[in-house]
Amino acid sequence: MHGLFRWSSKWWPGTLPLVVFWIIAASTSTAPLEADLAARSTAALKDTVLDKTRITVAGRDVTVAADAFSEDGRRSAVAVVEAVPGVRMVNDETHLVPEARPFVWSAERDIVRVTLSGSSPLPASKGRLIEAAHATLGGVEVIDQMNLSRGAPPRFDNAASLLLDQIAKLRDGKVTISDTKVSLSGMARDLGGREAIAAALKNLPEGFSLAANEIQAPPYIFQAYKDPVAVTVTLTGYVPDNNVHAAIATAAARKFFNEKVVDNLKASVGAPSGFASVVVPALGALSRLSTGTLVVSDREVKLSGDALYDAAAVQIRSSLAKDFPQGWQLKDDISVKPAAAPVDATVCQQLFSDLLAKGKIRFVSGRATIDPDSAGLLDRLIETALRCPTADVEVAGHTDATGEDSFNQALSEKRAEAVVDYLVKAGLPANRFMAVGYGSTRPVATNDTDDGKAQNRRIDFVVKE
Repeated sequence: MHGLFRWSSKWWPGTLPLVVFWIIAASTSTAPLEADLAARSTAALKDTVLDKTRITVAGRDVTVAADAFSEDGRRSAVAVVEAVPGVRMVNDETHLVPEARPFVWSAERDIVRVTLSGSSPLPASKGRLIEAAHATLGGVEVIDQMNLSRGAPPRFDNAASLLLDQIAKLRDGKVTISDTKVSLSGMARDLGGREAIAAALKNLPEGFSLAANEIQAPPYIFQAYKDPVAVTVTLTGYVPDNNVHAAIATAAARKFFNEKVVDNLKASVGAPSGFASVVVPALGALSRLSTGTLVVSDREVKLSGDALYDAAAVQIRSSLAKDFPQGWQLKDDISVKPAAAPVDATVCQQLFSDLLAKGKIRFVSGRATIDPDSAGLLDRLIETALRCPTADVEVAGHTDATGEDSFNQALSEKRAEAVVDYLVKAGLPANRFMAVGYGSTRPVATNDTDDGKAQNRRIDFVVKE
């Protein structure tokens, strides 16, 4: 025993430096080892589907904390870290993200922003949806309020991307996916937008179906503005097609004898039933105003402006709405233009002549029925007659030389009488006007051309002093 003590007394002092060296080595080598294991474990996880991944290393033991999106994903993540050389043990602190039942995702748009909310199945899906929203909506602000959840139906990304394309066509509204049911609501940005969205929804991914499509079309608006200063009538807004466009433009050119028609109309789907049959007479009513605005919005007609005399205002209000198809409404704000200053007979004659040089009183072919397109011109003639209340006026009817003289004579007389009747019904004294027919005896142009014949078919106003 004494010998063993003497032997150990020779070697144990030498172990002290070894212990010191071991402590120093352990303290200086653990940190690099742990950093290396953390880096290699993180690299090993780069192809796994995880969220909020955190790697911590103590010696050669690795702790993995993350949100996983499937049980297989959890096991796979742990397995790849266990396979990293140098790892002794893996502490699994992964957990599954919550499952959403039902799985709901939505995108809601107002004027300045789009908000993405609800559930997204994967971080990559969430990123793609945000990127797609920015790309589709341009400069519109995109707000992300999406959560990551399990339970998405197959082909969710495709369905959500298609709906983001549709929300770009909305002025405001919302698109929603609830499991495999798709719902939309809101107002389309442009005419035709509702129809374009409906067509796109026919391409929903397999397994998805449309639960509700409550997209509304924006108001179908047609406008006409009569500007007495610029002497123009400006048409803006929409018409159903090129044929209706041409018909309205032609009608405007006939009704507005004195104004230049500025046509800025565009063809678009979505016109209410009876559109043309309302717009054409409404333009006729506008032609009777000295200044005014016509706005047709869906099935509502708003007409405002100044009539040229009291009876005209009453006629416009009473006659326009009764021409409308069922379901249309008229809102009018028609006042009466202040009476112009009186003029003498000479000025009165010049005013009549100027008006009839710019437009003609038209009749149904071969008859004495006044064409409604002439209402605006007749109102101008009545306004002038009111300015010279003491002057007597001959209303002279003329025809071209086509046909028998007796027929032309009778037709010219009947047409002159029809005009006088119109003036009297407007409130002018019958004893101031005399209807005279001259047939084809007083031509102002040749009867050898269609243009010459058209000039000869006319009504003249002659002031008698």
